[in-house]
Amino acid sequence: MNVKPEISWEDFEKLDIRCGTIISVDDFEKATNPSYQLEIDFGDLGIRKSAAQITKLYRKEDLVGKQILAVVNFPKKQIANFFSECLVLGVYGEDKKEVTLVTTSLSTKNGMSLG
Repeated sequence: MNVKPEISWEDFEKLDIRCGTIISVDDFEKATNPSYQLEIDFGDLGIRKSAAQITKLYRKEDLVGKQILAVVNFPKKQIANFFSECLVLGVYGEDKKEVTLVTTSLSTKNGMSLG
């Protein structure tokens, strides 16, 4: 397993990673790889959309209400006809097709920062 190059603390501080609650999930039919379209409530930051390739381990109905972590300060990314506004964080399985979401162990206020 390769380790990525070392970064500075200042590099890490540029990432804005926040807690949010998934409020809706739809199939992303136009995605190249099986994906969901998520709407995530980040509290004072508002509701943001994200495309996530998490269909192997998660059913739509199990995702609504789940708190996740996401990077919220990337620029919007167009994927087919959809604009992803944040990057949901997950851990790849060995085949890189199974993604386990990064979640909170206890409920937190939406929009709180990773620290």
